[in-house]
Amino acid sequence: MIADVLADTTSRMTRAVEAAKEDFATVRTGRANPQMFQKVMVDYYGSPTPLAQLASLANPEARSLIITPYDKSALKAIEQAIRDMPNLGVNPTNDGNIVRITMPELTAERRKEYVKLVRTKGEDAKVQIRGIRRKGKDGLDALKAEVGEDEVARGEKELDALTRQHTDLIDDALKRKEAELLEV
Repeated sequence: MIADVLADTTSRMTRAVEAAKEDFATVRTGRANPQMFQKVMVDYYGSPTPLAQLASLANPEARSLIITPYDKSALKAIEQAIRDMPNLGVNPTNDGNIVRITMPELTAERRKEYVKLVRTKGEDAKVQIRGIRRKGKDGLDALKAEVGEDEVARGEKELDALTRQHTDLIDDALKRKEAELLEV
């Protein structure tokens, strides 16, 4: 029973860490990365649709990205969705067939803003991990009558170790992203 609670908590914490890493990948660095455009939602015939479902993204050079829509009628909508996306700071150009994005050089001030943004995202992910820990602890407390307080205390120690392990994973990903952002 305790093992079930810990296994469920572990899988939920692992998913939270993966979500945080994906969230970090959406923050712009000096290079063009198709991953940055994963959260772009395009208004396609009245319904919000992920960009990846409407177009292919190619990265021909370090600081440029080419978006080729599957449906040419979506070209304007894709261009507008990218322009409206916060925290990207890019200006897409449309030549009638593709959308071309050239990433401008990041200034030192802009890099620091992105580092703050990534730290905020990292702290949000840690809060999520602690929330999952709290739910796991509630699950263990519910088992006290069945398995005894000693077993529950052992389970809580394992839960604390899991929480520490997953927050360390988030810290490591955060340090890598900060180094990537500050790299000139």
